[in-house]
Amino acid sequence: MRYKTLFFGLSCIIFAYYIYIPIPENIEEHWKVRIIDALMKVSSLMGTLFENMGIMKFEDFFFILMELQNTKPVSDENITVIDTDFSGIPVRLYLPKKKSDRQRPAVIYIHGGAFCFGSRKMLPFDFLNRLTANKLDAVVIAPDYRLAPQYPFPAALEDCVFVVKFLLQDKVIEKYGVDPSRICISGDSSGGTLAAAVTQLLQDDLEYINKIKAQALLYPGLQGIDTMMPSYQEYEHGPFLSRKVAIKVTCLYLAKDEELSKAILRNEYMPEGSRHLFKFVNWSDFLPAKYKKIHVYKEPVLGKLNASYPTLMDSRVSPLLATDSQLQRLPLTYILTCEHDILRDDGLIYVTRLRNAGVPVTHDHIEDGIHGAMAFATAPMYLNLGLRLIDKYISWLEQNL
Repeated sequence: MRYKTLFFGLSCIIFAYYIYIPIPENIEEHWKVRIIDALMKVSSLMGTLFENMGIMKFEDFFFILMELQNTKPVSDENITVIDTDFSGIPVRLYLPKKKSDRQRPAVIYIHGGAFCFGSRKMLPFDFLNRLTANKLDAVVIAPDYRLAPQYPFPAALEDCVFVVKFLLQDKVIEKYGVDPSRICISGDSSGGTLAAAVTQLLQDDLEYINKIKAQALLYPGLQGIDTMMPSYQEYEHGPFLSRKVAIKVTCLYLAKDEELSKAILRNEYMPEGSRHLFKFVNWSDFLPAKYKKIHVYKEPVLGKLNASYPTLMDSRVSPLLATDSQLQRLPLTYILTCEHDILRDDGLIYVTRLRNAGVPVTHDHIEDGIHGAMAFATAPMYLNLGLRLIDKYISWLEQNL
C-alpha cells in the first residue's frame, strides 16, 4: 500500500510538472490539449521506466493503454456493425441498413498507431467510421492489420493490400452492394502512411490500376529519410507526439536495433548510395516559404551505421520516394495536415509533389491543429479540434466520393 501511495504521488508530481510546459497559444481549448500532452509525456516516461526496470516493454505499456479504448461491434438503427474477417484478416464492417436503389461508395479506413498500437475496435476509430457510414450512406471497412514489433515491415502493408484486393473481387463487391467506381482508401498518421503506400502499389499493378477513386490521408507520415525537417525541429517535444517517441516506436516496425533509433535521432542513418533519394524529400525545394522560416537545409549524413537497412530506401515505407511518373498515376487525393505536428512537412511536401505531377489534390491545413487530434474527439476529452477535423474529412468524402 505504501508503494502504491508513493507511486501515485510521484505520478501526480510529474503530471503537474508536464501540464505547465508551454504549448502554442493559438490552440483552441488550451487546457484540454495541455492535459492530453501531459498525459502522453507521463505515459512515455512510465513506459521508459517500466522497460528499464524489466517490467514490460515500452510498446507493451502503450498497447495496454490503447486496448482500454476497445469497443464491441454494436449496431444501431442506421448501421449494422460486424466484426468478421477477409480471408483471415480481421475487419470491422459498417453496413447501412436503409435500402438503396443504387450501389454505395466504400471507404477502407486504416487506423493509426505508429504501426505498433491501435485497433479498428478503438472508440475514436469506431466513432469516425460509424459517422462516415451514416453521413455518406457508405460501406466502411476497417482492417486490423498485424502490428510491430511482433510483425515488422512489410506485414501491416501486406494485410492492408490484401483487404483492398479482397473487397475488389466481383463477388464481394456484389455481396455488400458497393459501387466499384466509388472506392476510397483512407488512414490517419501511420494509417495514412499505409493508405498512401497501398494506393501507390495498386496503381502500379495492371490488374488494379484505376480501381481506386480516391485516397484521403490524415496527418500522414510519408518519409523516413530526413527527421530534421523544420516541423521535426519546431515540434520536437510535441504537443502530443514528440520526435523521440515517434522515432523509437517507428523503428520497431523497421528493425529491432537500438542503434538504428539512436542514429535516426542524430539524422545519421541513411546508407551509402542513397543520396539520389534526397531529391524526393528535400524540403527546401518543396515546402512553401512560410514553413521554411529561418531553417537551413542540411542533407542527412550517410554511412554512419555499420548495418544496412534496405527498408530505409523503400517507397513502401516512405511513399514520398515514389517517382514523379508513379505519382502521376495516383487518384483524386485529400491531405489534411496540422501546424503543430512533427509530420506536418511530410504532408506539405506530398501536396506539392502531387500537384506538380498533375494529381487533383485538396489540402486542408489546420493552423491550430495537433497530431492525433481526431483520436480525442470522443470521451473523455471531446476535443472540438478533433470534431472539426472529422467534419472536414467527411465533407470532402461527401463531395468527392
